[in-house]
Amino acid sequence: MADSSVLGWILCSMITLVKLCGVISKRRKRKGISVTRTDSVNGVLTSNGECGSTDGSHADVIIVGAGVAGSALAYTLGKDGRRVHVIERDLSEPDRIVGELLQPGGYLKLLELGLEDCVEEIDAQQIFGYALFKDGKHTRLSYHLEKFHSDVSGRSFHNGRFIQRMRKKSTSLPNVHLEQGTVTSLLEEKGIIRGMQYKTKDGRKFTAFAPLTIVCDGCFSNLRRSLCNPKVDVPSYFVGLVLENCHLPYSNHGHVILADPSPILFYPISSTEVRCLVDVPGQRVPSIANGEMANYLTTVVAPQVPPEIYDPFVAAVNKGNIRTMSNRSMPAAPHPTPGALLMGYAFNMRHPLTGGGMTVALSDIVVLRNLLRPLCDLNDAPTLCKYLESFYTLRKPVASTINTLAGALYKVFSASPDQARKEMRQACFDYLSLGGVFSTGPISLLSGLNPRPLSLVLHFFAVAIYGVGRLLLPFPSPKRIWIGPRLISGESGIIFPIIKAEGVRQMFFPVTIPAYYRAPPVVK
Repeated sequence: MADSSVLGWILCSMITLVKLCGVISKRRKRKGISVTRTDSVNGVLTSNGECGSTDGSHADVIIVGAGVAGSALAYTLGKDGRRVHVIERDLSEPDRIVGELLQPGGYLKLLELGLEDCVEEIDAQQIFGYALFKDGKHTRLSYHLEKFHSDVSGRSFHNGRFIQRMRKKSTSLPNVHLEQGTVTSLLEEKGIIRGMQYKTKDGRKFTAFAPLTIVCDGCFSNLRRSLCNPKVDVPSYFVGLVLENCHLPYSNHGHVILADPSPILFYPISSTEVRCLVDVPGQRVPSIANGEMANYLTTVVAPQVPPEIYDPFVAAVNKGNIRTMSNRSMPAAPHPTPGALLMGYAFNMRHPLTGGGMTVALSDIVVLRNLLRPLCDLNDAPTLCKYLESFYTLRKPVASTINTLAGALYKVFSASPDQARKEMRQACFDYLSLGGVFSTGPISLLSGLNPRPLSLVLHFFAVAIYGVGRLLLPFPSPKRIWIGPRLISGESGIIFPIIKAEGVRQMFFPVTIPAYYRAPPVVK
């Protein structure tokens, strides 16, 4: 009888264990993560004092994606002596309509990383500021570059050419291995990411291991869901054209047209080509195939562009090479995961109106490099994960400033039937047209040269106060008095939700966060 009870208890326990394993497996599959047990890889100093692995078959860092962020990160970590394995889905030259404008702050990060030569030999154009157009009026906003070397400015170029230069630069290091393949899943053991599984172009499947896996697979990442809480918003689409032999009103400047319903951008991408990006708000764009898009561009958009650009614009539309791309924004909301980290557009996105994406990515790489430099052993994943929590705080001054400015400016620059929003838009244009600190302050924020969130908020509400002053002077009317509070309320409704998504404490009071002071782990 006792034997039967014992046997029944054992059988019941085995069934429960099998059921429990099944539940855990299903949960991990929903996260898109495979479970594989791996052996530990010990990190040591190599003979030349650089960090490396004792096992030559393993990398120190795996990077998923070789776009701007992945390629720059591979070179940066490789230059510090780490063995880097990069997996990129497609190694051919990308052909995109965004990621073509690098702000001066981003160029300074290129210099800091030793990658400034990647904008050479690709016919990149120097950018010295912006020109703003509204209702036949225009103003020029120049970058404040007097304190810097003459080479320091913005750069605009073909995105694919820039990326190929970055890839070539990273693979010039013998300890960086770039391979074409599609990563199908991350590998997890006991809550720690140990590496990833990938499939090569010919269909063969491989497994790669490293103490740290960094996911940089872009805005359409299929791996980030297990590493963050992605809340992706698609407020609009960009319709892209290339204007040939077009002379912009202000050479070596980006041009922003405050059109109806939303902004239009022009900037050079080579010595003979100008990129045009027409913002189309909403979740749907006119069809290219049936000619609806061409009709929209020639009848709605063309009459709103400056006369100097009109003919090249219409010629580009008639040529027919029209491209579209969704504009995505996603605040950084990571789940700190031992053995893994998110970077680039897979981690954080903002509206591309201000061209700040590459500046944020390169700034993040500088922060991460500085955090990893003191470490030679990356194998203690839980300790490393706790230490790298400081990354999310240290990146905030640059990232939150550019993210907030991009989201706020897009909403302010977009047309609206609401009278308060119209006054807000006009007030912003007039405020920037004042010159002096009223233009140099905001443009230094946009350029990434002055990443101060508090300065951004002060300028934003200075625009609101200026707008109220315009309404009340010289003689207020009941209608204009009523619009004033609505203008301030509208600006608050724009900026405060963005600040909340960025994190008020991290954005304005980072020194109050314990991770801000986190020191490198002590090597035992």
